[in-house]
Amino acid sequence: MPKTTTSRYDIAEHLRTPEEMAAYLEASLEEANGDAAFIAKALGDIARAKGMSQVARDAGLSRESLYKALSGERIPGFDTILKIVSALGLKLHAEAAH
Repeated sequence: MPKTTTSRYDIAEHLRTPEEMAAYLEASLEEANGDAAFIAKALGDIARAKGMSQVARDAGLSRESLYKALSGERIPGFDTILKIVSALGLKLHAEAAH
């Protein structure tokens, strides 16, 4: 029987357009259940898709700080999240919960 080869799935390789990135963030916000680190990790996936160096420059952060903030192991401040979302070319929005 031939051996099956697998590779690690990386969502960042599949986030090509701003619309796909926005849809991924929206889905992550819905699935997070209040887990801020989960949202930070999703933003990290989007930042990797766009290029961490460029996102760091656009957000006014060092590349290392951006990696740490979006690792999913810590919860970045809301001001940092807002800078990153803006650097990604995305907008956050709110709607009434039902």
